[in-house]
Amino acid sequence: MDGNAHYSIGELARLTGLSVKTIRYYSDRGIVTPAGRTSAGYRRYGADCVARLGLVRTLRELGLGLGTVRAVVDREVPLPEVAAAHAEALEVQIRVLRLRQALLAAVAERRLTPEETDLMHQLARLTDDERRRLVDDFLHAVFGGLALDGVARTMTPDLSGEPDAAQTRAWAEWAALAQDPGFRADLRETVREVAAESLRGGLPRRNFTAAVRDLVAPALAAGLAPASREADPIVAAVMAEHTGPEELLPRLRRLNDPRRERYVHLLAVINGWPAPESPGPALDWAAEAVRVRAA
Repeated sequence: MDGNAHYSIGELARLTGLSVKTIRYYSDRGIVTPAGRTSAGYRRYGADCVARLGLVRTLRELGLGLGTVRAVVDREVPLPEVAAAHAEALEVQIRVLRLRQALLAAVAERRLTPEETDLMHQLARLTDDERRRLVDDFLHAVFGGLALDGVARTMTPDLSGEPDAAQTRAWAEWAALAQDPGFRADLRETVREVAAESLRGGLPRRNFTAAVRDLVAPALAAGLAPASREADPIVAAVMAEHTGPEELLPRLRRLNDPRRERYVHLLAVINGWPAPESPGPALDWAAEAVRVRAA
């Protein structure tokens, strides 16, 4: 490129990829200055304008405002400082967009009502301190006074660092579920049973739901019918695991609450844990096996 060459605005447009209208706009605002004019009054631009407009185009595509762009190309402010400030602003925008995308996806998938959508939006926008208070309140309502700190830790969401869209969405749904008084009460009752059954004869006992899942898994894999004679030993083993005051069949049905399974799934997403195995099929099978024998 000839450093002494002068270009028409049309030639400048071809060299830079900008439209004639855009270059004229920049020229009128002094971002690029014509080197002179022809006898007919047409603007002519020097070779330096090609490089200047290339920088202007890059900065504009990065989202910088025109005033900031002019200050950078005129060397009034250092580009690294501008880039750092703009990157920080973009990070905020990205988080906001991620939140909006997550909530809209949840609304579409779970077919939420306007009221449920508003609640999820409010919960997703909580500050870190507000989230911690909400979690602490939930844990106190469910585990307070039961000396099950280890179990409580496995039920605690940790939305730290830079959550992705799926984690943000899971948090909002988890928080809404954790606010449900009925769910809290049902989970508290289950936790009380766990505390009561945690020791029998001085020996630790495994979680009842996990025990049912493990005992019934071979029957499910083999396609064994709950009412069959071959299922009798499995049903007997399930009954042996049940030591709580509640009758076995109502307990199996209560433990198969889809809200509890959803809670565990959301917790895994939030904390980045592997997807948990659903106990639902095993609880269904055990409940039917107990029902037909009781009948």
